[in-house]
Amino acid sequence: MEMGNEVLLEDPKPPRDTHKLLQVLGGTARRKKLLSPKGMDVRPMMEVVKGAAFSILQAAGGCPASLRPGRWLDLYSGTGSVGIEAISRGCSEAHFVEMDPWVISDVLRPNLESTGFLDASVIHAVRVENFLKRAEQFLGKNGEFDYVSVTPPYMLVDYAVLMNQISNSSVIGENTFIVVEYPLRTDMLDSCGCLIKIADRRFGRTHLAIYGPQWAQKKRKSKT
Repeated sequence: MEMGNEVLLEDPKPPRDTHKLLQVLGGTARRKKLLSPKGMDVRPMMEVVKGAAFSILQAAGGCPASLRPGRWLDLYSGTGSVGIEAISRGCSEAHFVEMDPWVISDVLRPNLESTGFLDASVIHAVRVENFLKRAEQFLGKNGEFDYVSVTPPYMLVDYAVLMNQISNSSVIGENTFIVVEYPLRTDMLDSCGCLIKIADRRFGRTHLAIYGPQWAQKKRKSKT
């Protein structure tokens, strides 16, 4: 023990804890429970919104019973529930972009382990904006994804700037689908790069926009 010199310590942050309130809605891991942090520092996509998003994607892809196979990019992944749902429903691989070390070690990675999807997953511990700018460094030349989910903390992002970054990133191809969760009173454009808005739904104070190729909109209309 050292005496004499007073060391001022910052007030420690309260310990963070988890609970199992989320679950996988469909596919091979259906009904598996997922960890999420207690409190509001990480806000997972509501299950009703997640279920609607995948129903729209499956219809747009021409196969209402399952997801068209491909690679999924989960931006602001948090618990990983969206990317995990994608693997469960048929995606071969999911990349998770999350900057919080505690969320990665105590929530995201355990969820991937409990669902058996760790081997089909890649975790990028980096800010989303940096990942989008340097996507080729993280992914190589094969950087295009079939699906991209965007579920940011509402108050901490400028959606116009974010969507511009996404549209100009190498992660987007001409056949990519983008799922965006956004709050009330946010203006979302009718297109994102070469992709067009194929759906826009409201769930209380939460909105869901989905962008995709023109052929998907035609296929979806033919199913309705």
